[in-house]
Amino acid sequence: MTHADSTQLPSIALLGAGSMGRAVLSGLLAPTVEVVGGIRVTNRSAARAAELAGTPGVTAFATDDDPEANRRAVAGAAIVIVAVKPAMVPELLDEIASSLEPGAIVVSVAAGVTVATFEAHLPSTVSVLRSMPNTPAVVGRAVTGLSAGTRSSEADLALVRSLFETVGTVVEVPESQLDALSTISGSGPAYVFLLIEALTVAAVEKGFSEEQAAELVNGTFAGASELLVASGKTPTELRIQVTSPKGTTERAIAVLQGADLPALFTAATDAALARAKELAAG
Repeated sequence: MTHADSTQLPSIALLGAGSMGRAVLSGLLAPTVEVVGGIRVTNRSAARAAELAGTPGVTAFATDDDPEANRRAVAGAAIVIVAVKPAMVPELLDEIASSLEPGAIVVSVAAGVTVATFEAHLPSTVSVLRSMPNTPAVVGRAVTGLSAGTRSSEADLALVRSLFETVGTVVEVPESQLDALSTISGSGPAYVFLLIEALTVAAVEKGFSEEQAAELVNGTFAGASELLVASGKTPTELRIQVTSPKGTTERAIAVLQGADLPALFTAATDAALARAKELAAG
């Protein structure tokens, strides 16, 4: 599916144009991606559909205007991405079930809705995969967890992988690991933003203006992340490089290590996982 630097995908229906649906759409609209047969997008409001209507290769439908919008969008689509709110999923699946093409691949982007739920509401002629992208998809830097369903093939997995690679990197895991993955990469951007907020407060305490503090801290996090990617080194190696023996950084790191951050992050991700299980149980 993927050539040197271009991706070719078959016709796609994207049901739900919320923030994650739109992020995925932005990847599909990249110049290096060709969607043969076009993209049909559905959402509730006519205003949102109108915003998308002028986009080349995209047909936008509003369910407020057209009760058949979802059924029309999936007719003839090879891949159907379900990006509506989790509570709306079972009803949507019942609505589109009879309009899906045999052999279509249905991809869930709805947090917490299991493959079993999807497969129970859809005909046995379609395969299901479950995904968990994160918000940096908006800038093409997502980490997406991807899990096979009981009826999906290796070819289906490869095709959907290439779809999500248009907005970042993809990690394939069994579905039993997807909730755990959501506590790391799914919620992870919030942990990073929290650390940025905390260091910004510390900078203001040291007498910097809020503007200066933001410049210092945001730039440092962005630069450190870029360095990690570009250097090919581990975070540990890079930390040791910055930490001169008996220097100032060493003193700061000692205080942070005294707080046992690994235990704190384990507790935090455990709490998120417990909540994911509560949500799944209804």
